[in-house]
Amino acid sequence: MNRQRARAQVVHERRAVAPIALLFAVAGVLHFASPGFFVEIVPPWVPDAEMAVSLSGIAEMAGAIGLLIPATRVAAGWGLIALLVAVFPANVYMLQQAIAGGATTAELAVLWVRLPLQPLLIWWVWRSGVRAR
Repeated sequence: MNRQRARAQVVHERRAVAPIALLFAVAGVLHFASPGFFVEIVPPWVPDAEMAVSLSGIAEMAGAIGLLIPATRVAAGWGLIALLVAVFPANVYMLQQAIAGGATTAELAVLWVRLPLQPLLIWWVWRSGVRAR
């Protein structure tokens, strides 16, 4: 019985962590497939936007892989949480630039909705990666 319960726990953990790992893996790949988009949203006070985009893409992919490995899941979760906090200024800057550039109401609405998604992503990573232990 304990063996079945342990196996069920492993399957449950994999199902819980797979979607968030996939999200970060895709986001990380996009940093290299379409770097221009990400470079444009890096705030001007960041010294090397291209390097920041590359490093955050690598961190997202590494975090995604780390979430899938039980032995590294907690560390990967904390790393992704730190990354989400670190890149939040880019989301604010993107909104500021859209306002200054006369973006449409729909575009602004999407960017405003994007801001509270960051804490939700932090919660999701914490729930599936950190707290799961």
